[in-house]
Amino acid sequence: MYRLTALSQRLQSSTFTILLTLIISVILPGVTWATGLGIDNGHLISCPASDNCVVSQNADANHNIEPITYHIDREKAKELLLKVLTIVPRTEVIEQTDNYIHALSKSRIFKFVDDVEFYLPVDESVIHIRSASRVGKSDLGVNRRRMEQIRLALRDLNV
Repeated sequence: MYRLTALSQRLQSSTFTILLTLIISVILPGVTWATGLGIDNGHLISCPASDNCVVSQNADANHNIEPITYHIDREKAKELLLKVLTIVPRTEVIEQTDNYIHALSKSRIFKFVDDVEFYLPVDESVIHIRSASRVGKSDLGVNRRRMEQIRLALRDLNV
């Protein structure tokens, strides 16, 4: 009888721990901290091995995405990119410098956070792009689709 009670208590404790972990991850998904962001020696940081990231610089075939080219003034291209980001659902620009933009984009249901980055080098007419999920192994193509939608929106604006 004692063994059965102890086993039952351990099972309840394990179930509670799992349930609490799930609840916290749903309520506070933004608690995971961003790592591997920004520009290093004129390049956006490479993607991790997981299938939840795309980048236009120094990428393997699985993570590669083409940069966004533009044919207008660099400042105007940046201004239009910032306007496009205001209409991307659940996306907020949190940092911008002369040549870099960092935004956060949250998933609709579970509010998982993706880091969305743009690098506008002074000597090229391109916007290098990177989008990566903070958690998980796969994003089911969400980061790639988001970047392609941004590319299309800029193309529609004749960037």
